[in-house]
Amino acid sequence: MTAGRSPDATGFEEFARASQRRLYRTAYLLCGDADAARDLTQTTLAKLFQHWGRASAADHPDAYARTVLTRTYIAERRRRLRDFRAHTPIATPAPGVGPELTVTLLAALAELPPRARAMVVLRYWEDLSVETVAALLRCSPSTVKSQCSRSLATLRTRLGDARLYTTRS
Repeated sequence: MTAGRSPDATGFEEFARASQRRLYRTAYLLCGDADAARDLTQTTLAKLFQHWGRASAADHPDAYARTVLTRTYIAERRRRLRDFRAHTPIATPAPGVGPELTVTLLAALAELPPRARAMVVLRYWEDLSVETVAALLRCSPSTVKSQCSRSLATLRTRLGDARLYTTRS
């Protein structure tokens, strides 16, 4: 243990080092922007540090951290949407293979409302169960199923021919 550090602070530092990349990846998928993802990751870690006693006592601290990250993202997006209500659709880039498809997918994800985007990322990228996503977002499993279904339909429509590159022949 480092001199002047409490056992709780040392435990938090170890947790933060071990989970920072995973949190950043999820944050990037939610935000679609590297700088915003770094900010969201740091905000999440700051909140976890404030409540580390409760977080470290949780059965699954990683799940606790993912919950804090997701709820922080949704709260920030709601706040921004309230401030900037006029939304103009972003032109979807031409579909491509490789990085272009990633950019196309991120642009399509950016057009989803924050809560729907969070559901899609948690359900299909993080591969969490419907029940887990529902618990994270404090809604019913049927809400997760219906929102994911609608969001995927919207993504299919917006991606158009780009989704042809994602299916296996």
